[in-house]
Amino acid sequence: MHVAPQHPPARRSDPEATRKIIGGVLYALGMISGALLLLIVFLIPAFTSKNSGAELYAMFIGTLFAMPMLAIYLWVPWIVDRYDPEPWWCLLLALAWGGIAACGFSALINTAVHVMGAAIGGPAFGDVLGACVSAPIVEEFMKGMAVFGIFFFLRRQFDGVVDGVIYATFAALGFAAVENVIYYGNAAKSELLSNQEGVLAGTFVVRGILAPWGHPLYTSMTGLGFGIARETNKTWLKWMAPLGGYLFAAFLHAVWNTAATLSNALVLLMLPLWFLFVLAFFFLVIWLVKRKGKIIKDHLRDEVLMGNLTPWELELIGSPWGRIRATFSYGGGAGRKFIDAAARLALSKWHTGRATQGRKLTISADMILPLRQDLHRLRAEVSRAMGRQVQQPQAWAPPPVGAQQQRPPQQQWRG
Repeated sequence: MHVAPQHPPARRSDPEATRKIIGGVLYALGMISGALLLLIVFLIPAFTSKNSGAELYAMFIGTLFAMPMLAIYLWVPWIVDRYDPEPWWCLLLALAWGGIAACGFSALINTAVHVMGAAIGGPAFGDVLGACVSAPIVEEFMKGMAVFGIFFFLRRQFDGVVDGVIYATFAALGFAAVENVIYYGNAAKSELLSNQEGVLAGTFVVRGILAPWGHPLYTSMTGLGFGIARETNKTWLKWMAPLGGYLFAAFLHAVWNTAATLSNALVLLMLPLWFLFVLAFFFLVIWLVKRKGKIIKDHLRDEVLMGNLTPWELELIGSPWGRIRATFSYGGGAGRKFIDAAARLALSKWHTGRATQGRKLTISADMILPLRQDLHRLRAEVSRAMGRQVQQPQAWAPPPVGAQQQRPPQQQWRG
């Protein structure tokens, strides 16, 4: 009997390919435009200034003060997001957008508003209009565009409120780093050209030590809004949550800028309340991360019964330190990929369940079977990496009618 050759299943086309292409084009245009605007507003004037040497040196000093702190602060959201870390390239896209596109457009618009205000009501009015009105509205909108871009064009990489906060934090840290280069550079220039001592140190203490999480905190409100929109099935909330988050972000930003514009003493009075607010938000994020971990674990329990995971693997995936444990005891990089695939499977099932309840379609439903196949493939990679056969999970079957009832087998394998 002739048996037809078995061919591997055809690779399924990405239904979101067109959306991703459009998003990539818009992202590139925004980044190029932002970079050109930064050149026009800051770099070209520094090169053409009569004190160009001092200008460029001050900017270099500003970079030395700002960038190392950025490297330190980026560790915080990375450490917090334990269960399903966002892809590094998505985080890099958000970080770069905040530092280049958002800064470039904000610099142009804020400068134009400041000049217009100064022409109408004098320099003081221009300062108030630019810092207290334009900056909160424009900067939070431009930073929020990074979150919206991933939410809309890279939907598979955006699962809920934790993802919204993480992407918002990276975009805001990129923005703050470039903005700090400018502020530190201006402070260093004041010391060089005007012999004002302590300006750079004071600026660094306020922006780098006392209130480094200002921009991340503001923009995280927008991230929360988009995260709620990702999780809800209510159409009105999908629209109102991002808008409400953005408005609250602009409000917080305006409150801080207004206090700083009116008096530095007012900023000092606000600091205790500010620290309490930041601390409360930090604990909220930790709770949201733990909630995400519980969702992942709850939606993988049936995979143990179906024989796609072992109980030990479920505990590994549901542990906040699972990726670190996999690095040293479960195949290294292959083990981390295994945990990532399992987390994506759980979240895809979560999204599918919510969409079903709302009688809506979701792209996540199409990911469930391929991700289960990935688990088996990655377990084989783990076996090769460890140099020995990893025990395969066994599906639990109900006992025959009349037989003594037994619980599913509890495997004691420890990888």
